[in-house]
Amino acid sequence: MTITAASIHEKKAMNILITGGTGFIGGSLAQHLRQQGHVITVLSRQPETVPILCGAGIKAVSQLEQLLSDAPYQVIINLAGAAIFDARWSDARKHLIRTSRIAFTEQLVATIARMPIKPALLISGSAIGYYGNQGDTVLTEQSATIPDFSQQLCTDWEAAAMQAELLGLRVCIIRTGLVIGANGGLLQRMLLPFRLGLGGRLGSGLQWMSWIDRQDWINIADTMINDTTLQGAYNATAPNPVTNAEFTQTLARCLKRPALLPIPAGVLRLLLGEMSELVLGSQRVIPERLLAQGFTFQVNDLTHAINHALLLNHK
Repeated sequence: MTITAASIHEKKAMNILITGGTGFIGGSLAQHLRQQGHVITVLSRQPETVPILCGAGIKAVSQLEQLLSDAPYQVIINLAGAAIFDARWSDARKHLIRTSRIAFTEQLVATIARMPIKPALLISGSAIGYYGNQGDTVLTEQSATIPDFSQQLCTDWEAAAMQAELLGLRVCIIRTGLVIGANGGLLQRMLLPFRLGLGGRLGSGLQWMSWIDRQDWINIADTMINDTTLQGAYNATAPNPVTNAEFTQTLARCLKRPALLPIPAGVLRLLLGEMSELVLGSQRVIPERLLAQGFTFQVNDLTHAINHALLLNHK
């Protein structure tokens, strides 16, 4: 029988590790969990940046081996991975994207296997790219996939995380959509051209963009921590996906700017290469399992999500 930290630690406050905790989602998640009274450790290659990006009172470690000498963790949240939109997808870049997720997750699970007292829960990242480019098809957690680089990446990443079940852990996978929040993410990259009146739809604009407010994403992770009935893969997207044309028109309207300069698909493929699948691919995703579980999304309206992010930007 596997001994878990939860079985010997009955207090509400938990010892939680976040890998990739200095990122756009991880930093806000660390602050949220810290405010709830949990003890938070962030694994980062640059531990000196953790107090700046995540807030005071959060511990930093730089190597997996350090976890073996720490107090037992009740929860590990694995968000590590090289930024997927920061550079053109050369063979070397694709190798880095894969190893920073898949190989790291394998190393993390191997480290958990060596822990004398194991966590009760592993929450591991994934993305709606898991489904591949599916046009107008409505996608749930049970939908079939269409192969491409992102689909294979997510499939292998999830498989690496699910190995933790063999160690007795409950494993939850978060298939994340486009996250809307202040000071980061894809929205931040879109602001300058749209503020200059140079924005517009990408390609045909008919491709679906499944989005989620960052606080709702954090609330999903919080629910996974506290509700032990949640297990397996969950779509982390708002129930109301929109087309790219609707997304860009909404952003322009929130910024009080026109959106009159579409970028043809051919130009995007020329500029971005294979990475263009991230903006031209279509995933019309519904969070079926979360809705069936009774999870309530606080932000269902894209205009609300964008306006809130713009209000908080650079505050």
